[in-house]
Amino acid sequence: MTLSVDLNADMGEGFGPWRTGDDDALLEVVTSANIACGFHAGDWDVMASTMASAARRGVGIGAHPGLPDLQGFGRRRMAIGPESAGNLVRYQLGAAQAMAAGVGAEVRHLKLHGALYNMAADDETLARACFEAALSVAPDITLFVLPATAQERAARDLGARIACEVFADRAYGDDGRLMDRARPGAVLHDPEDIAARAVEMVTNGAITAASGKVLETPVDTICLHGDSPEAVTAARAVRAALEGAGVTLSRV
Repeated sequence: MTLSVDLNADMGEGFGPWRTGDDDALLEVVTSANIACGFHAGDWDVMASTMASAARRGVGIGAHPGLPDLQGFGRRRMAIGPESAGNLVRYQLGAAQAMAAGVGAEVRHLKLHGALYNMAADDETLARACFEAALSVAPDITLFVLPATAQERAARDLGARIACEVFADRAYGDDGRLMDRARPGAVLHDPEDIAARAVEMVTNGAITAASGKVLETPVDTICLHGDSPEAVTAARAVRAALEGAGVTLSRV
């Protein structure tokens, strides 16, 4: 059986004169791009240019909505009710759709960002509100979800198209949740280690938690964070390792 997987990265995370990550280089490697929508990072110009670059390369465009927290890069939890969270997602997805249409492309998927992603992995009511809002705007959109969490349960209950996402550069707890970034070893930095981990997850259909516990899961898409210094090197290493293992790379 031929294995196939999507390789995604978060990008478009600069704003104004400030830039982070080498998005053009990443777009030569990944098959899907999660593009910031202006709340945790990004702005209208960055969104437009990143989407145009992705469209030229045939990379799938995704909306990457986050909490309204530029200073904290959307990684600080906030108190937000389900109704407001839904409107927050709807607002950002609408902006992403407009910017994509402006460059002759479309938004194919949606992935929550940072603290909102983790909060929705804990809270099925919140996850449902976010995903229901997205589907009210784009019924056929693919939702990237953290498997075996409230995100996946909510998305499946809504009958949505989903892609189960794993992280090659993050460590996991025994519950299938991402380890807090503040904990030692939570973020992997060595490109070869990240590449080997990606191949292991795809070929085994499982992730290995920091404790050694093996958690079986579908692996539809692999995320690499675009804001790290080693992002491009790691992305190239992951792609080469996957292709070397006979895995086909294709967008969801």
